[in-house]
Amino acid sequence: MSMRTAKTISITLPPDLLGKAQELAQREHRTISELFREALRRYMTADPEWDALLRRTRATGKTLAISTETDVERLSDEFRQEKQQSISR
Repeated sequence: MSMRTAKTISITLPPDLLGKAQELAQREHRTISELFREALRRYMTADPEWDALLRRTRATGKTLAISTETDVERLSDEFRQEKQQSISR
């Protein structure tokens, strides 16, 4: 990419996300701009395997009435309780 054709944009990030991005960029010896360009390229690239996984997990989630992280935590707690009860028997 030629610097003459590059455009500068401004984005707003929560401080914790910015901190993580800065740490990652430093670890990978990149600038923040390079890091976000790569992230955007990856986000925009179609991944058929990932898309198929999302479709399957969303269908399973719908079947199990999972729509929030709280639902996942509840089901996880229920599974652990059932597992503990079966071990105790």
